[in-house]
Amino acid sequence: MAPPISPDQSRHSSAPIDPACVRRAFARPQRLQDSQFLRREVAQRMHERLQLVRLAPHAVLDAGCGEGADLPVLQDSFPQARLLGLDAAPAMLALAQERQRAAMSSVNRLLSKWLPQTVLPGAQGSPLLLAGDFAQLPLAANAVDLVWSNLAVHWHPQPDRVFAEWRRVLRTDGLLMFSCFGPDTFKELRNAFAVMDSAPHSLPFVDMHDFGDMLVQAGFATPVMDMESITVTYDTPEKLLADARAWGGNPLANRRRSLCGRQEWGRMLAAMEQLRRADGKLGLSFEVIYGHAFRPAPRTTASGEAIIRFELPKK
Repeated sequence: MAPPISPDQSRHSSAPIDPACVRRAFARPQRLQDSQFLRREVAQRMHERLQLVRLAPHAVLDAGCGEGADLPVLQDSFPQARLLGLDAAPAMLALAQERQRAAMSSVNRLLSKWLPQTVLPGAQGSPLLLAGDFAQLPLAANAVDLVWSNLAVHWHPQPDRVFAEWRRVLRTDGLLMFSCFGPDTFKELRNAFAVMDSAPHSLPFVDMHDFGDMLVQAGFATPVMDMESITVTYDTPEKLLADARAWGGNPLANRRRSLCGRQEWGRMLAAMEQLRRADGKLGLSFEVIYGHAFRPAPRTTASGEAIIRFELPKK
């Protein structure tokens, strides 16, 4: 059993994120399209890491599946596995469902030219889409063999609770693989907005080492953390800011609520212009954190008795 997480630990590792604000930010999927290029790039890099792990899962959970872009790739990697997609934003799940139906319809039309109707693929083989909170999954314990989460956990106010919940639904020796943003993400924006006011204008992303500590505290074995920096360049501040909003904006509960004046906004834009690179472009930094860890075999029984394992010597 994973050790309990105290209220003090939760407060220490949580950002003042307003979950309702996060849901509103993702309520209009069309606003997020300009940011999908980086999600797909990070997903590809996660898949490259996943290919290094020997795994034959019976059930896979995509936590934070969004519009469902990762589900077909996971299905291709594990064709025998049952796929589950979970997201907290109903609009994103509706889009995932719509795309899933369209994909199945296209496959059925293609295969109907060669296969009898009785052997066409049906909806029972499609990923099951669920709405829910990462920290309160609508799943039983020991339900899945792989939890996959691409650029999602940083939207939750209590990632420590999320890791404990993900461990709960994983079977013994099950794998957690995730990516998220680290503290250097949007550092240019923070520097530019700092000349305007002292209010927070982006998330205080969690450090990679703190995530590693949370995984250990949640009961995962030997977590492996990795980080890389990606810089996206822009011609204008307006396009940079539009993409930043497409990433979900500022969902902090202590964010500034009043509109800024023209002079304040002008100071911020001037500060951003001073950050132009030698090639004349504006850069926006993303610190991408990758993590994976396994759920180990339990060391104690439900009643607290120690479990001692031993292997008979080979003859």
